[in-house]
Amino acid sequence: MKLNNTYCAAGNLTAEESLERLQKGNERYMFDHMEHPHEGAQRRLDLSTAQHPFAVILGCGDSRVVPELIFDQGVGDLFVLRIAGAIADDAVIASIEYAIEHLGTRLVVVMGHEKCGAVMAAVAHEASEGKINSLLSYIEPSINAVLYNSGDLLTNAIQAHVKQTVQAIQQAEPILSHESKSGNVLVVPAYYNLSTGRVDFLEARVRSTVSSHI
Repeated sequence: MKLNNTYCAAGNLTAEESLERLQKGNERYMFDHMEHPHEGAQRRLDLSTAQHPFAVILGCGDSRVVPELIFDQGVGDLFVLRIAGAIADDAVIASIEYAIEHLGTRLVVVMGHEKCGAVMAAVAHEASEGKINSLLSYIEPSINAVLYNSGDLLTNAIQAHVKQTVQAIQQAEPILSHESKSGNVLVVPAYYNLSTGRVDFLEARVRSTVSSHI
């Protein structure tokens, strides 16, 4: 199936094809060749009765990390969940379940990013009187897992947190665990670089290199 930016319902794309579509969009974004697809009045009209996003993106609420721009997608293409630290609490899990069960989405990307403030706060053990402590509790196990690893602690912690969030989604009973084990849904970790705009997918099975031209 040749991929392009014409409208494709989620059910017409495999998870791998959806992932390739994101990668190609990210390449355009990196090299400033953005197409800004699926915008305008006709697109709104086309989607007025139903939506069929081809990918779920769980990302951070950071204002610099905007999935529709990073992957050069338009209205109705992505089911985006943004929350500080890209954590997967019950509300996030429920939202992913909805996209899979009711919208036909087959790809879930958990995207952390360079210099994530939530992970930085967890690394620094910055306590708060507000609800932020409950958020940081999702991140702290990932920090402990890489505390003595070589390399930059913050980067290691961000990437470990993304991978642990992927595991939490894959193991969420009963819907997501079943869909993941059966191969109906692919859940992949990713890391966004603020300065270059590049998204690195953190699994060996995922193509992680980008071409030098588009």
